Amino acid sequence: MAEQQVQLTDLDPVQLQEVKKQLDQELEHLTSSYQQLKSAQAKFKACVNDLQELKPGSKGKEVLVPLTSSLYVPGKLLDVENVVVDVGTGYYVRKTKPEAITHYTSKSTFVQTNLDTLQKTIERKQDNVQSVVQVLQMKLQEGQGARPEGTA
Repeated sequence: MAEQQVQLTDLDPVQLQEVKKQLDQELEHLTSSYQQLKSAQAKFKACVNDLQELKPGSKGKEVLVPLTSSLYVPGKLLDVENVVVDVGTGYYVRKTKPEAITHYTSKSTFVQTNLDTLQKTIERKQDNVQSVVQVLQMKLQEGQGARPEGTA
């Protein structure tokens, strides 16, 4: 479905309020998506940092292994050169430490590209909301100025 361009000045105040409401909802959704992407990127960066902390001297060290986001079991590091990487949708792959770092770094970079695009979209939506508010205020002021003296 193609988007139609509508002049804001052609809309009445009720229609402008509906447009603003729709834009506010879209902006809320985009902002929520932005925060979720930021959170995912932070997790990827944390994975890279954790992998970089994994040194040969860590072999045999006692650790807590996550089974879920809230359930951990005790374990012991037996291999510090190979790791198991979550590649999505419940699949895990064994990778060398450098391969895993590359994997998470590329994921973080990909998310950053999406964040940049989303940020521009959010800024455009904010500009659109501001334009609607300005036209709405203008329409409301015109409506008040058109009233005869002594009426409310």
